[in-house]
Amino acid sequence: MFSLGIELGPELMARQAAWFAPTHQPFLIPREGSSRIGIEPRRGELDAELRDTFEIYNVPDYLVCVLVSEEEFNDLGRMARAVLLHNQITFARQVIPSVRSAPAEVRAQAAAQADGHRFVWWPSLLEGHEIPVLDEYLRHGRRPSRHLEVPEHIWENSRAALPGARALAGTFPHASGPNCLGTVMAAAGRSDAAGRWMLREPFEEWLSSTAAPGGSDDDAGTVLVWRSPDGLVQHAAVAIGGGYVLHKPSQGWMSPRKILTAKEAIASARQPGRRLTRYKLRTV
Repeated sequence: MFSLGIELGPELMARQAAWFAPTHQPFLIPREGSSRIGIEPRRGELDAELRDTFEIYNVPDYLVCVLVSEEEFNDLGRMARAVLLHNQITFARQVIPSVRSAPAEVRAQAAAQADGHRFVWWPSLLEGHEIPVLDEYLRHGRRPSRHLEVPEHIWENSRAALPGARALAGTFPHASGPNCLGTVMAAAGRSDAAGRWMLREPFEEWLSSTAAPGGSDDDAGTVLVWRSPDGLVQHAAVAIGGGYVLHKPSQGWMSPRKILTAKEAIASARQPGRRLTRYKLRTV
């Protein structure tokens, strides 16, 4: 399977399908409503992949998160399921698709879940449809990677400054966690950073010890850093040369390490209040 111009092997695709349609899904409900569905609220943090799939971050005090199996979901009755799904939209939990967006073969099953308009993906419903459904999910709102169009001479010229860049480009992480900061460091040779959720402090230490202000988006080894008004780094990417940039948009499992043009990367990272600065790796 290819998505966003990136090949997914069967093992990774199976993991992604399980993260997209887990056997137990998180649902947000009002704190006083948990007793009515007979499921105890989740204690502690959600698994990172669940958190990122359904974008459940910073749950407010008046809500609790419950993990619900397909059997438990079906036992609620159709009216209760409809209310539950409506609440997920209200509380901004993600992956509550419309029935009409589902493959034609499963629309009748999807429509029977709740109010006939919205549904959730369970493993039993996704089975046999993983490739088109995952591809649509991964492509939604995301730019494809341009790693296959990068000329060979650019990769060769970037090797001294960015020995890890080519191996990272056009790959999905094997779980949630790896982020933009670790991707930049790994591209520059810190291979241990590739699979980590890199925090700001070690990234800033690395940046100050290996780079100096300046650089051009056309030159390999230029690190692009976006900061908030208080000076905290919010995002980073690194130029590989020829106007191409390697970056990872988020820490989610669905966020690949990809190559974009510098203009695309800058547009992707643009947010009100952010300021872009550039640094040149001293090894170049």
